[in-house]
Amino acid sequence: MHISKRTFRLSSGSFGFAALLVGSAGLLGACSVGPEYTAPSIELPSQFQTQLEEAMGNEQIELGEWWTLFDDELLNAFIDRSLESNLDIQEALYRIQESRALRGVAGTNLLPTIDATGSYSRTESSNRDSGIAPTPRISNSYRLGIDASWEIDLWGRNRGIVDESQAELEAAIEDGRDVLVAVMGEVALNYVEARTFQERLRLAYANVDLQEKTLKFTQSQFDANLVSKLDVSQARSNLESTKSAVPTLIAGLQMIEHRIAVLLGVFPGELRAELQAIAPIPTPPAQIMIGVPSDVIRQRADIRAAERNLAAQTARVGIATADLYPRLTLSGEIGLSAANSGDLFSSAARTGQFGPSLVWNLFNRKALHDQIKAEDAIVSQSLAIYERTILQAFEEIENAMVQFDQEQIRVEHLRLAVVDARVAVELSSDRYRQGLTDFQSVIDTQSRLFELEDLLARSQGDIATALVRLYKSLGGGWSSRDIMLQDPDQAPDQNPNQEPDQSDTPHTDTHPAPSQEDES
Repeated sequence: MHISKRTFRLSSGSFGFAALLVGSAGLLGACSVGPEYTAPSIELPSQFQTQLEEAMGNEQIELGEWWTLFDDELLNAFIDRSLESNLDIQEALYRIQESRALRGVAGTNLLPTIDATGSYSRTESSNRDSGIAPTPRISNSYRLGIDASWEIDLWGRNRGIVDESQAELEAAIEDGRDVLVAVMGEVALNYVEARTFQERLRLAYANVDLQEKTLKFTQSQFDANLVSKLDVSQARSNLESTKSAVPTLIAGLQMIEHRIAVLLGVFPGELRAELQAIAPIPTPPAQIMIGVPSDVIRQRADIRAAERNLAAQTARVGIATADLYPRLTLSGEIGLSAANSGDLFSSAARTGQFGPSLVWNLFNRKALHDQIKAEDAIVSQSLAIYERTILQAFEEIENAMVQFDQEQIRVEHLRLAVVDARVAVELSSDRYRQGLTDFQSVIDTQSRLFELEDLLARSQGDIATALVRLYKSLGGGWSSRDIMLQDPDQAPDQNPNQEPDQSDTPHTDTHPAPSQEDES
């Protein structure tokens, strides 16, 4: 169904009519259809299931720079460099830039479109039907003008498109923050693993040195015909077995170094000089605060992104619902038209037209209703994704807390075991030299010592990695280094005290869910 336009000569009365129609349409444009975005009720536990008695407290904390708790300058430097040059972060920044540009495009739906036009045509025609010699007729046409059109947002369709785009932008920002947390966590995890490999290598070399001395002593005893060849062979076998662990540890260390280099945006091997200096495995502080469960909803970027995706999908239901109703467009043209260029700017050359047009899809209603149902089903999916993201976040937190807690218990047992293993090595060696025991006890105690020292080093590293995973699962890191609101073509702002641009920051103090849409 269409309402035709009216062509007229320009007059003040015409402009008055147009202004009245535009004003009336603007009042109608305040209406909107579709679901209203409301907050779902997400009941969270009052405390975490895993209670860490001495290691942790439950006071509310700021997780901004959790990696500084390890008091490791090189780790701090690596985190800072990853913010500047990690390519996953750069990709996320450009995705946000794309979403911000698309939001600007969506905003133009609320504004009129205005185009300047100009044309010239020359027409030559003849008439052979008159029975006389044809007489060519030549005419020229010169036209200049401005065309304008404006779709009046009667039912909130265009406003919904803007809301959808805004929510998508905010979701992209949260996705970027999630990338930020992931990258900083990966840098810290790999750094801890590198230091763990270094400690395991140090212990392996120490045990090789111990076992070489044992082999030398056993060989001298054999040369003096005091022991059998069996003792020498056992000593050499034990030594070679220990040496065989070294290449695996070196390969593991170098691969970790390569991974850190890529995370920092440089080629593998470029960080080897910086990591050559041996440093201890990062040690967690004595007291670690984790906050309360309600902080997780506020802090986890993936939860915030899921909430924004839910908002965007709810807006799409409103857009689909608005398609059930008529769309009103006001359009007009002001121009100049003349057969001669010299007359183009005369008062008699002025032309114009203005009129509304109405389009209403009356014969495809079932498809429109089905589209609404489809969009509403996706809303339900988005809500399920949001709730699942919360559950998975708490699963990650609880797992990290359990690992951190139990690994501390394990490491204490391993420390005691290593102390006794070293005593056993000394005693068995002394007894062997005195001829009070056979060489097998020496081999057994030395092998066990190497095994336990390696387990202890790995357990110390596991405590540090568990803490990293805990802070990562709590969503820590992005709030103090929120570079996701800046231009990716500019250097990252390292000032942690700068306030972010709140115009692009989603408000997620409450967490919305859709209501049922009205299909009437």
